[in-house]
Amino acid sequence: MKNYFDFGEAIRQLKIGKKVARNGWNGKGMYLWLLPAAKIKKEWCRDERLIECFGESDELLCLGSIRMYTHDSTGRTAVLTGWLASQSDMLSEDWYIVE
Repeated sequence: MKNYFDFGEAIRQLKIGKKVARNGWNGKGMYLWLLPAAKIKKEWCRDERLIECFGESDELLCLGSIRMYTHDSTGRTAVLTGWLASQSDMLSEDWYIVE
């Protein structure tokens, strides 16, 4: 049996490295995780737009973001970077830890 909690607790769990999901989501296997802030090196990057952000520096601070493991419109698995909560997500109390 799953232990359910509110959105505030879901955020706390993300911050300590847990994956979380909602019982009310339609997609099977969907979950969130927190990609923490990190300094990245210019030499690691392939994206031209990201490289532009470095300017003359060799390192860049990338802020943390909540990411979602989900499915795209064709049903293929995908990762959504920068997931945003809906009002329904924020007010629901059916959040749980994904093992």
